[in-house]
Amino acid sequence: MSLAVDLIESSKKLAAYRAVEDHLLPSYKFVGIGSGSTVVYVVEAIVSKGPAFYSGMTFVPTGSQSKGLIKTAGLSMCYVDERPTVNGSPVALDVAFDGADEVDEDLNLIKGGGACLFQEKLVATAANKFIAVADSRKQSPRLCTKWKTIPIEVLPLAAPDVLRRLRAMGSPSPTVRSGLPSKAGECVTDNGMWIIDAPFSPLLIRKDLSSTEDGCGRNGSWEIQTLADELLKVPGIIEIGLFYGFNGNQALGLGKELQAQKPVAAYFGMPDGQVQVQNA
Repeated sequence: MSLAVDLIESSKKLAAYRAVEDHLLPSYKFVGIGSGSTVVYVVEAIVSKGPAFYSGMTFVPTGSQSKGLIKTAGLSMCYVDERPTVNGSPVALDVAFDGADEVDEDLNLIKGGGACLFQEKLVATAANKFIAVADSRKQSPRLCTKWKTIPIEVLPLAAPDVLRRLRAMGSPSPTVRSGLPSKAGECVTDNGMWIIDAPFSPLLIRKDLSSTEDGCGRNGSWEIQTLADELLKVPGIIEIGLFYGFNGNQALGLGKELQAQKPVAAYFGMPDGQVQVQNA
């Protein structure tokens, strides 16, 4: 068992170091740092480059865990709402690095296993480009195949009605996430909200749609963007753990700068010691 764990950790480290090498330029000023076990190695990779490389950079956390990583490493930090402004608008992050719970073949993501999805999405969309880093267990042809549920951040007051609505949308057994073993009661996010974990059938991508399959929820069958749009209409849902739509490179052509949720690339550490890069 310990050998398997060591292989997983070494694969995460390899992916993180490669991602930082490929996507963190010395000219960058603002860098998003996400949450999760793989991001520990992203920070380690940054620190390994030395103060001469990173001393001019400011790092933006997605929650209390990444804040702790940044502080412990002795890196400069500001929150996403503390960035300086240019012509009245907050400066863009040059790049954001974060993990993922599941990544499909179109680079759609499920995030939120660590309950940081809202701030993770704020940081990802504030960046010119977002890079996902994970181990090979997170690769999947379709979301909700390996990671069975979509994390959803909700206002506690609205949780009963949100659960009812999710069941009506075809989620068989959505549940409010427990805070156990570390905390009795519900899992409370950094924003004071609760997390609902909502299982769905594997989510379709655009190429799966046909004249007989529209992805609009019949028999619980949903296409990612259609489901995301419906979820975000439900009163009481604050944010969802689906990262979808378009990436930072595509945003420029669409005239939607700093609205992109998808990564431009995902780095996966493989059991054989290789790093597989999935580019957009």
